[in-house]
Amino acid sequence: MSLGRLSVLFSTLLIIAGWILPAMSFAQGVNIEAAKKEGKTVIYGTIIPQVMSQIEKGFEAKYGIKTEYWRADATKVIDRVLTEWRSGKPGFDIVIGARGPLALAKQDGVYAKFSPAGTANFPAKFRDKDGQLIAWRITPVGILYNTEQVKPNDVPKSLDDLLDPKWQGKISMPDPSRHASTAQYLWNMQQIKGDKWLDFVKSLAKQRPLLLESYSSVPSAIVRGEALVGITYIQYAGQTKGPINFAQINQVFADPSDAALSAKATNANAAKLFIEYLCSAEGQRKVADAGEFVLSPGIYPNIQGADKILTNLYMLDDPSAEQLAKLQGEFRQLFLSR
Repeated sequence: MSLGRLSVLFSTLLIIAGWILPAMSFAQGVNIEAAKKEGKTVIYGTIIPQVMSQIEKGFEAKYGIKTEYWRADATKVIDRVLTEWRSGKPGFDIVIGARGPLALAKQDGVYAKFSPAGTANFPAKFRDKDGQLIAWRITPVGILYNTEQVKPNDVPKSLDDLLDPKWQGKISMPDPSRHASTAQYLWNMQQIKGDKWLDFVKSLAKQRPLLLESYSSVPSAIVRGEALVGITYIQYAGQTKGPINFAQINQVFADPSDAALSAKATNANAAKLFIEYLCSAEGQRKVADAGEFVLSPGIYPNIQGADKILTNLYMLDDPSAEQLAKLQGEFRQLFLSR
């Protein structure tokens, strides 16, 4: 073979390797037979029941493996995870929740590294640098409102609109002194407010918002008319029955929702297979069909303007555990000391 042909062949092989190797670097073998013998996986997470049930049904139908799911808000999930871990009796195989709270358990060595094959085509910006937290969906936080009680001209067009006196006592949001994700959200206001971010938070506190347990509690309060507007996940607008929609604002923050494999998982093979399914094209479609924003390119929930929401996001930065504790103390004074 001539030198020229060898050069062409070598170049072609390099190109093929460039396509194949990145995908291979993500793929880690999952023993399906071992997973089926384990028969179940135990999950602690924040996914609402109507979404989780669709994932569980699809997973069990495909592999015959059951899931045991315990759900709570992000703060309670990570509190239980750390309590069990530090007692030496972790009862979970998988933890699912927002990145900010889940990252708090990294320093305790709670998670094992795992790279599902399905994440190879997910946007790189959502990948955890430590390879422990596996992003599978995105959770944009915006403003929802009651479509029957809020006139079209009064729908907030920005976060600053929430500070209008007409909304005093009519806003719902999770209690930032107890709900870690909301504390993180308010702290990230510095991305758009700079040094004046705390002034915005103080003004929001003066609006005397209805403080709830979690983001998932906010839509019900809006539908019942206990509040007319609220700060919560945008996807709840399509998942909640009743007169509710989301405001078209440009200042939308988002955090990846992660799945993490326990470093001491009792059912490690079944847990890995579940995470693989969650990140697969089939799993991502099921999640999107349930109204969620997923990371698989080209798959969107049935929400008008979903593609635009994903292109105009501010990514939430994560405070350290020490910063979070300080923030929640400050927010306790602002929102609860009246």
